[in-house]
Amino acid sequence: MKNSFKNIMLATFILLSIAVNAQIKNAKTETVKIYGNCGMCETKIENAGNIKKVAKVDWDQDSKMATLTYDTTKTNPDEILKRIALAGYDSDKFLAPDDVYDNLHGCCQYDRVAKVPVKEEIKVEETTEIHNNHVNHNETSKMVLQEVNQLKVVFDNYFVVKDAMISSDGNTTSIASKELLTAINNVKMDKLDMDVHMVWMKVVNQIKKDTELISKSKDINKQRNHFTTLSKDIYSLLKVAKYEVPVYFQHCPMYNDGKGANWLSKENAVKNPYYGSMMLTCGKTVETIK
Repeated sequence: MKNSFKNIMLATFILLSIAVNAQIKNAKTETVKIYGNCGMCETKIENAGNIKKVAKVDWDQDSKMATLTYDTTKTNPDEILKRIALAGYDSDKFLAPDDVYDNLHGCCQYDRVAKVPVKEEIKVEETTEIHNNHVNHNETSKMVLQEVNQLKVVFDNYFVVKDAMISSDGNTTSIASKELLTAINNVKMDKLDMDVHMVWMKVVNQIKKDTELISKSKDINKQRNHFTTLSKDIYSLLKVAKYEVPVYFQHCPMYNDGKGANWLSKENAVKNPYYGSMMLTCGKTVETIK
């Protein structure tokens, strides 16, 4: 009975491998060790490594071994393992960032052995044979477009919050912040470019916290206090992710008892969100982000 069950499982694995290879062109398969503990780890590891029609990861909880199937013209095992490391899971080659590992659920915090930190940029390269691989080129373009669009929604909603503060309307600011929070929660980290991904991981918790606190208050003064740190982190993110048009980084020297505060705007003309109509034009543009 046991042998029959093993044969069924082996046959199932072979069939699944054939199906995966059929979906991924120029497919190559390798097996590597990735550290983790449980079913939750399995989901995170596989989600971090998978890219539709480019890479597929199948991780086994008992053996800690992962089968990597990938398109050799678009990616390689190192890039897959880096993405997985950025999700918090070490391999024998790449070490996850300490802060990401520390934020894993307690049951997911495995014993660490890897020594090399992840810091190289990951890119899913487009094929150089554009005419011969037009379909693959389109798939890669869609992935890049998705990376840009999901952060564009975050930036767009930030600007809506800023405009509500210019009007000194606490209720509208609260509503706009709820939309911003939804956009933030919808961002898929595994779809971000490496440099954007690294900044996102550093700022996302504080961005969520400030946005949530703004959304829960109707007091415009309290909302503005949290808007200062929100703007600081959105600035860091926008510097690496960019935006479809130039964005102006502006500074008010009067706010917070003369300590000053910054914000971002799509307009070079100053409209101060910290004072509204009281001191609408107080401030200046200190940087243009193109």
